[in-house]
Amino acid sequence: MWRERRRRLLLVAAAAVVVISAVASAPEAGLQVGFYRGTCPIAEDVVLAEMKLILMEDSTLMPSLLRMHYHDCFVQGCDGSIMLKSRKGKAERDALPNRSMRGYDAIERIKARLETVCPLTVSCADIIAIAARDAVYLSHGPWYDVETGRRDGNVSVAEYAENDLAPPDSNIVDVKTFFSVKSLNSKDIAVLFGCHSIGTSHCGPIQQRLYNFTGKMDQDPSLDPDYAAQLRKLCPPPGAGDADDGEGKTKVPLDPGSGYKFDLSYYRHVLATGGLFQSDGSLLKDPVTRGYVEKMANASSPDEYYADFAAAMVKMGRTDVLYGDLGEIRPTCGVFVD
Repeated sequence: MWRERRRRLLLVAAAAVVVISAVASAPEAGLQVGFYRGTCPIAEDVVLAEMKLILMEDSTLMPSLLRMHYHDCFVQGCDGSIMLKSRKGKAERDALPNRSMRGYDAIERIKARLETVCPLTVSCADIIAIAARDAVYLSHGPWYDVETGRRDGNVSVAEYAENDLAPPDSNIVDVKTFFSVKSLNSKDIAVLFGCHSIGTSHCGPIQQRLYNFTGKMDQDPSLDPDYAAQLRKLCPPPGAGDADDGEGKTKVPLDPGSGYKFDLSYYRHVLATGGLFQSDGSLLKDPVTRGYVEKMANASSPDEYYADFAAAMVKMGRTDVLYGDLGEIRPTCGVFVD
């Protein structure tokens, strides 16, 4: 199944080269900082105020809300379609990569608050983008300006999410393919993977790396042995304890040195151990991504990374947006598509 996904993706990437170049040279297309200045000037203040309350109640939602923006943008573009529901279990949120996603209620809560002050004005896609920025900022990361003006899509298909999101066991060739389709380059990959400075994972995505890397009941040789031993204590082999479908109760930190602080610890962790996911370790297999990992791992200040991160997030946030007369602004984000 994965081989077929990769084959289709490579075909799409090859066919999309010209289109990507055109999109990259004409970004924004309707997006701008302060888009709601005339129609809902307090929009971003409302989002930040609600985010502070939400994260006071549950700080573990920080990485989830950041991840939601990435998962939204990589599937049909940044159009809020990740929020849509399906009675038949066929929407994006039902796809395997999104089954552990949290934060839907938080986005609905923010949307409901905005509807009381600026009805049918602020899109769910923009709320997700702003909430991701605020999640980074409230985890001691950088503040950056978010371009707004997105409108919401009304199509959500699980298969699209399963085809467009890079699995945790991706190698660097596959990671670069997934990102290039979205006009993101090798530096963008290294920068955006820094999001793994915060958050946790279930055991499912790393069990193959620990117990059956090449199908011979072996361990990924690029994974630091001491770190692997720690992971094995937390995550038993498939079928021996915690669920192997990614939905088990055990959670493993993406970056043991960070907790919920957005910093450079992730890069030091990847360089020293190979990272939690195979895709984390894959950053060391490419000269551009490895060079960036080494540079940030040895940086004395996060300032350069923060600037790079802000630029990469803005760039990702321009992916296939709906604007103008395209899409819609709906009163509730999580409506049913069937």
